[in-house]
Amino acid sequence: MGPRWKDNGSKATALADPMSNIVARLQSSLIQSGTCGFLSGCGVLLEISHDQVGLLNHACFGRPVTTADTDTNWFRLSLEEAFYMHHCLKCVEIIGEDKSPKRDDELWECMKLKKRTFLEFYKAYSHLRGKNWVVRSGSQYGVDFVAYRHHPALVHSEYAVIVSSEAEGHENCRLKLWSDFECTVRLSGSVAKTLLVLHIKSNENCTFSPSCLEGYTVEERTITRWSPEQRREDQPIVKAESSKG
Repeated sequence: MGPRWKDNGSKATALADPMSNIVARLQSSLIQSGTCGFLSGCGVLLEISHDQVGLLNHACFGRPVTTADTDTNWFRLSLEEAFYMHHCLKCVEIIGEDKSPKRDDELWECMKLKKRTFLEFYKAYSHLRGKNWVVRSGSQYGVDFVAYRHHPALVHSEYAVIVSSEAEGHENCRLKLWSDFECTVRLSGSVAKTLLVLHIKSNENCTFSPSCLEGYTVEERTITRWSPEQRREDQPIVKAESSKG
């Protein structure tokens, strides 16, 4: 379908400041300040400075948390966002619920316990983020994620994303039934999004550390609803005149 910019100047604004540059500025700021996140339920709470609020908003990580203390700024990250910032960007240290900093492998095991499909969802999330897509929850559209070309204030989300896997104990039952398949494709089309299925495939059985991610591949499939009109001839059918004897 292509990007749907929200106004005439949005595309120029996005091109002038690519998402990769915004994320790099956020990364640098968080590293310099030694920012820590705190595991809390199925997410991570991040305490940040006032200046970093704008950076997080522009880079589209997490959601602000409203508190009575106006002097403290908190953001709540999803597990995928938190691990990406910790493991890939290396800009946030994560403190466990036992009040101790977590190493990569410890945090990996902790997050897998908190979310059964964490490995597959993180692989999909990091795959899209690594390509500079903005990735947000897709629960309001009945999918796993939605992907934006740039900041949601500038452009509408372009893809409705479903994560698929056949790993033992992690099989995603989405799109297994024709009725679910048809509903998902129709819903995506009705909100002007292309359905993108990310199929996570594994070449190894070891999942005890983040290094196992190197043995996983992501197969991308876009699915659109076929319309019979697209296959009809453009020229009208001309009836042959009957010959007169």
